[in-house]
Amino acid sequence: MKTCFHAFVMCLTTFSVLPWPRPVWDEEARPKMPLFLPLLGVLLGGICAAAAYLLRLLPLPQPVGGVLLCALPFFLTGGIHMDGFCDTVDALKSRRDLDERRKILKDPHVGSFAVLSAALLVVAQFAFFTSAGADADSRALILIFTASRTAAALAVTVLRPIAVSRYAGIYQEGIQISTVVLLSLILVLSVTLGFLFLGKYGFAALFTLGGYLLYLFRGVRALGGMSGDISGYALTFGELCGIALYALI
Repeated sequence: MKTCFHAFVMCLTTFSVLPWPRPVWDEEARPKMPLFLPLLGVLLGGICAAAAYLLRLLPLPQPVGGVLLCALPFFLTGGIHMDGFCDTVDALKSRRDLDERRKILKDPHVGSFAVLSAALLVVAQFAFFTSAGADADSRALILIFTASRTAAALAVTVLRPIAVSRYAGIYQEGIQISTVVLLSLILVLSVTLGFLFLGKYGFAALFTLGGYLLYLFRGVRALGGMSGDISGYALTFGELCGIALYALI
């Protein structure tokens, strides 16, 4: 029980800026961290869903609400996934050989491809949030953030990592098949409950999952393995796909 609690706190403080009074780090608990990514998705999605609901009650221009909702996920995560998005975009857009792409992936400097792509992504996210109608069910945001993080948890535990990455095997040491099975069940359950309780907005989870898998495949194929940056890249695109569905359905 203590190990699971430590894994939850480590997940919370690593992948979000949500406060916790006494941060901990327990190497024994590290393999269990992916198990708590879906719960973190519920927390982050719940905050965004509540914000979307409250903003509709305030007499604010719709673009102002769009800006706030667009910025909120980046503030809640401390930009950790956007960092991976930028690194991966720079590597993929370089059109270099595999070794050079991997070097660019690890380079802490931000290139022009990353800046342009990040700007376009933020503009698209702002446009979708601004376009969401007054009757849009904000609970779909919970599905989006949960599905993206559950998919990420599965990806980092089962896919072969890039050998030269510091990420290599970090969440695979001591991993159990029960963890993979449980994460798979959570993903299926989140999609099922989405359709059951939210009707057509249940597609938000499917679109998120589809976007994540599409860009995950692209990143893994181009860079010869999995990494934390690739996961952030795929998660960012996957959530954009889910938000697009939420706004336009």
